[in-house]
Amino acid sequence: MTRTTFRIGVMFSTTGSYSVVARSMLNGAQLALAEVNAADGPITLEPVVVNPSGDLAQYRALARELLSSGIRQVVGCYTSSSRKEVIPCFEKFDGLLWYPSHYEGFESSDNVIYTGAAPNQHVLPLVDFLASRTGKRAFCVGSNYIWAWENNRIFREALSARGGVVLSERYLSIGDTEFDQVIAAILDQRPNFVFNNLIGTSAYAFFRAFRAACRAAGIDQAKEIPVASCTLSEPELQEIGAEAVDGHLSSSVYFSSLSSSENAAFMQAYSNAFPNGPVVSADAEASYIAVKLLAATLAQAGSDESRLVRCAVANQRLLAPQGEVRIDPQTFHAWLTPRIGRSCADGQFELLLEARQPIAPDPYLVQSSPRFATAMRPPLLRMVKS
Repeated sequence: MTRTTFRIGVMFSTTGSYSVVARSMLNGAQLALAEVNAADGPITLEPVVVNPSGDLAQYRALARELLSSGIRQVVGCYTSSSRKEVIPCFEKFDGLLWYPSHYEGFESSDNVIYTGAAPNQHVLPLVDFLASRTGKRAFCVGSNYIWAWENNRIFREALSARGGVVLSERYLSIGDTEFDQVIAAILDQRPNFVFNNLIGTSAYAFFRAFRAACRAAGIDQAKEIPVASCTLSEPELQEIGAEAVDGHLSSSVYFSSLSSSENAAFMQAYSNAFPNGPVVSADAEASYIAVKLLAATLAQAGSDESRLVRCAVANQRLLAPQGEVRIDPQTFHAWLTPRIGRSCADGQFELLLEARQPIAPDPYLVQSSPRFATAMRPPLLRMVKS
């Protein structure tokens, strides 16, 4: 059988302030590439890998370079600012960006396929969990860019609909690690929990500093003022360090501790391929999913022309490590399975709650607007562990 080779771009910042997660994403993509090329299928994928190093100008320049070379499909980007930086290039060259990261929603581009979680798949389930089990007084902290701004807005509206309140919001530059004033404000206001939208080195430093400050004040931080995130993943737990790694809440569609034959096979293949890490993350799994769906779509379309790829992608279903995944033909976002986990001292997450089945993406919160009382919705998650 003659196999058709398609060149694709792979674009992750494997150096810079959020390189740990980005390296796991590159690993996930490379594992899927290896599996696609080793299979007896009609196509092979030839990756062109680039590293923007967390620099927005580099994202734009490298995206333009990939697309102007004739590549039409690119898997990449972690932050929302990098995604928004490159979308005009994809629109100009009529390419497709396969974006494998959770994000804040409220975006519509014919040139993006989203395989990470939309806000109704990670923010709203976390609000429901916290309001019903932890309390309704929140302190929000985040990196100063669109991800944190929009996530906090959605969170604030949803928590208010549940009768809760955000006591304060603080933002710091990406990479900033000075938290004395923020932590002092948290301890002064004593919220029920902290909603964290810091990323990369800023997040790791915050977890350590907040745990140390609470310990010095005689506060059991994990129990009395837990930190909840929509970004925290396994490789980042290792970066936080043993002194502050446990007791943090994370809303995600994937944890490496999931018990299924598909995840066991994925974890074994990943550890064999990348024994030096970083360990698997939700974004690594989303990158793996993106490449697998892209390969199946190219095989069906017989072309990498964007119009044909968009027509074919909605027909694909994948039994992924997290469960069944498919792309919604209306929004080109993925159906995913929301879950809540709590970090453990061993660097893993124990699963607390999970959805009974994959949930339709609602990136514009049309069906699940946080402005309306979330208590009126049927329960999204089922309890796994108290």
